Amino acid sequence: MSIYIAFLRSVNVGGTGKLPMSDLARMCRDIGFEDVQTYIASGNVIFSTDMTPEGARVSLEARLFEYCGKTIRVHIRTPKEISQIVQTNPFPKAAGNQIGVLLLDGPPDLSAPLQGQQDEQVVAGTREIYAHYPSGIGRSKLVLPGTSTGTTRNMNTLVKMLGLAHKLA
Repeated sequence: MSIYIAFLRSVNVGGTGKLPMSDLARMCRDIGFEDVQTYIASGNVIFSTDMTPEGARVSLEARLFEYCGKTIRVHIRTPKEISQIVQTNPFPKAAGNQIGVLLLDGPPDLSAPLQGQQDEQVVAGTREIYAHYPSGIGRSKLVLPGTSTGTTRNMNTLVKMLGLAHKLA
């Protein structure tokens, strides 16, 4: 069995995409995932399965579509991938809640000018974009490329999910 961490896009954010985490956990168990644990109400779930990451993503997205009647994008990472994201954090001295990591399906493209950038710093990763928000994520007007399909978590959430994964291993 492999351990995967799934991050759902646009769930329980600003009053949109309401999805109780108990329902998400039940859907995961219905698919056949084991050791299911959710973390906070923003669509973070860890589980173990014999499926490939792609198979798990497709299965969970299909189940979410049945439940919500709309497409909910799912980004799956292995604990090793999350560990790599945390270790290569280009802003190691910044508070974890001031670092947003936009998880993407593929390599980021930062060739276009960023919109709304003030004091934020942005660095491309492998399949993610790191952004440091010194004035706070909630105050920022920064628009990152890939936000229509990606999903952002702060560094604290990624570290917490990695800790949960290590407990399952």
